[in-house]
Amino acid sequence: MTFTPKTPAFEKAIKDSRNLKAKPDNDELLQLYSLFKQGCQDPPFADTPKPGMFDLTGKAKYNAWKKVADEGMTHQQAQEKYVQLVNSLKEKYGFEG
Repeated sequence: MTFTPKTPAFEKAIKDSRNLKAKPDNDELLQLYSLFKQGCQDPPFADTPKPGMFDLTGKAKYNAWKKVADEGMTHQQAQEKYVQLVNSLKEKYGFEG
């Protein structure tokens, strides 16, 4: 397995996402999850097992990540989009930082 470096901006956005004043909606959470997983590549999508048939949350997360992976988004692009998304969520929900 190769290590995917995280940019300082990505690291900050990860911390900031935990300090939003309100919880993002489910679609926003899935976007955060998929961009985070693609940005980290740990494990790579191709090595990730599919969730079980009755794991609906796991399936939603897997499918969101699969969509990003299928678009051919690199880990660098995913990290940039994650930072942009967190910044927009900070404006929308407020931020305790």
